[in-house]
Amino acid sequence: MTNGLVNLTNHLVTLNYLNVKIFSRNNCGVKEPLKMGEKMNQTQRKTRENSEQGNWDDYIKSYYEKPASFKSWSGYDLKEIYTPQDRPEENYEKDVADAGTYPFTRGIHANMFRGRLWTKREVVGIGSPADTHERLKYLSQQGGSGLNTIADVTYEMGLDADHPWAVNEVGLTGVNITSIKDMETLTKDIPLDKVSWSLITASTAASVTMAQYIAVAEDKGYDLAVLRGSIQNDPIHFRYCGFRPACPLDLSIKLGSDVMEYCTRELPKWYYTTVNMYDLREKGITAPLEVSIGFGIAKCYIDELIGKGLDIDEFAPRFTFYVSCHVDLFEEVAKIRAARRMWAKLMKEKYGAKDPRSMQFRFAVHTAGCSLIPQQPLNNIVRISYEALAAVLAGVQSLHCCSYDEPMCLPTEKAHLQALRTQQILAYETGVTNVADPLGGSYYVESLTDKIEEESLKVMKQVEDVGGMEEAIRTEWLDRQFESEAVKRQKEIDSGEKLIVGVNLFTTEQEKTTPLGVQRVSEQSAKQQVGEVKELKRSRNTDQLKDAISRLREDAGEGKNVIPAMTNATRAFGTTGELLGTVREVFGYPYDPMGTIESPFN
Repeated sequence: MTNGLVNLTNHLVTLNYLNVKIFSRNNCGVKEPLKMGEKMNQTQRKTRENSEQGNWDDYIKSYYEKPASFKSWSGYDLKEIYTPQDRPEENYEKDVADAGTYPFTRGIHANMFRGRLWTKREVVGIGSPADTHERLKYLSQQGGSGLNTIADVTYEMGLDADHPWAVNEVGLTGVNITSIKDMETLTKDIPLDKVSWSLITASTAASVTMAQYIAVAEDKGYDLAVLRGSIQNDPIHFRYCGFRPACPLDLSIKLGSDVMEYCTRELPKWYYTTVNMYDLREKGITAPLEVSIGFGIAKCYIDELIGKGLDIDEFAPRFTFYVSCHVDLFEEVAKIRAARRMWAKLMKEKYGAKDPRSMQFRFAVHTAGCSLIPQQPLNNIVRISYEALAAVLAGVQSLHCCSYDEPMCLPTEKAHLQALRTQQILAYETGVTNVADPLGGSYYVESLTDKIEEESLKVMKQVEDVGGMEEAIRTEWLDRQFESEAVKRQKEIDSGEKLIVGVNLFTTEQEKTTPLGVQRVSEQSAKQQVGEVKELKRSRNTDQLKDAISRLREDAGEGKNVIPAMTNATRAFGTTGELLGTVREVFGYPYDPMGTIESPFN
C-alpha cells in the first residue's frame, strides 16, 4: 500500500496502482526502468499464452470473458442513456445559470476563452537555479504564456543545499533556492512586472520563497503592487505528500496564513495560495473526495484569516485551487462544474461574501501524473491530451500538461515541448474554445455534476461531524480515508475492474529505452550549488544576520506576521533552513526537521 510511482512534478509518492516495482534513482537523477510485477492476473496470463500460440479467437475472447462494468472512474454506476427525467426539477437560473453568473456552474466569465485563453504553464524545476532559468527561457520562446517553477524535495523540507541529507539530492526533482542569490539567478533578466510567475512551493518553505521573491523584486526596483503571479502555499495538505516533519499543523496554518495576509495587503495582483487538491487526488481518492477534502483545507485558512481581522471580500477574490484532471473525461468536467457551484454557495451562504469575485472558483489544472505509466510510454501523450481536453472543456484558468516521460525521469526538453504543443493544439486547432461550457445542458453531464456535488457534500458533513478539518487531521481520520481509498484502487487494478492499456490490458514486451531519451541532471551543477552555499555562509556579515534572525524570532514569538522579518533576514543572506529553523524553534519543534543539525544562532 505504501509503494508507488513518484510523480516528479510534485514529488508525491503515490499508491502503486499499476502493479509495477518502484524505481530507484542513480546519482544523476535518472531512474532505472520500471518493470512489470512478477505476478500477472488471470486475464493477462491467458492473453499472453493465446498470443504465443497464435490462437486469435481465444486471444480476442479473453479480453471480453468478464462482464463489462459501466462505472465512472470514481465508481458510480452509469445508466445506458440520460434523459430530461434525470433532472426533472432543474431550475436553470438557480442551479446552473449562464457562465459568468452565480453560482458560476458554467464558468466564472461570460465569454470564457473568447475573451482570454487559459495561461499555458509548464512546470519547470531541474538542476540548479541557472539550469531552471534556461529551461524557462526555452519554453517562453516556444509560446508558453506563464512561468512555473517547482521546488525540489530538499527545499520543500526546508533544507539548504549543503545539508547532509540534501547534498546528493539537490536539483533532482525540482530546484533548490537556498538563498536570495539563488532567487536572483532564477529571475535574472526576466521582467517581473510583465510576466505571471507561479512559484510551486507548497510546504512551510513557501513563506521563505515569498520573502526571497519579494526581496529580489524590491531590490530590482519593482513596486510590489504590480507583481503578478501565484504561490502554491498550502502546507496543510503537504503533510500527506511525504513532508510531515516539515509541516506540523499549527506551523502550517501560521506560516500559510501569514503569506496570505501579507499578499492581501501588499501584493493586490498576487494569488497567495493554490489549495492543492491535485496532490490529494494522486493518492488514489475519488473525484468527490478531492473536492470535499480540498474545500475542508481551504476553510482552515479562511477561518484563520478571518480571525486575523480580514473581511471575506478583502481576500477571497485571490483564493485559488490546484485541481487534477484524471482520465475519465466526463467525470472530470462534471467535478469542476460541481466545485464551482459548491464554492459559490459556500462563500455566499456560510461566509457572507457579497463580492461576486469572492464566489468564483478559480483553478489551475495539472493533468494526472498518477495516470501515466512506464509501459508503452508514448500512450501517455494520448492520456495527457484527453485530460487537458477535460480541463479546457471545464473552463480552466491555468493549465500544466504532464510530460509523457515523467514515469521514467524529469521531463526532457523535447517532452516538455510536446506537452506545451498539446495545449497549443487544443487552443488553436480543435475549436473547443469557441463556446463557454460546451458540455453544459448534456443530460449526462448535468446529472453527473449533481451526483458529484451530492457525494462531496456528504463527505464535508462527515468532516464537520468529527470536528472540522483540523480535528480530522489531528485524529488521523483523514489518513484512514486515504489508506482505504488506496486499497480500493489497487484491488480494482488487480482484479481487472479498472483496465489500463499496457498494464492489465494489451500488454507487450517491456521497452528497454525511452523514445526521446531521458533527462540527466548534471552532478557538477549540484556540486557547484552546494559549494556556493558554503561560500555564502563563510563570507556573509554574521553580525548583521544575527540581528535579522533575532528580529524574526521575536516577531514569531509575539504572533506577528513573519514575512517582513523573513524578507529582511534573506537580504542579510539568511538561508531557507536558517529562517524556517528559527520559526520552528519558536513553535517548539526541532530546528532541523531531519534532526541532524543544530541552530548556529543559539
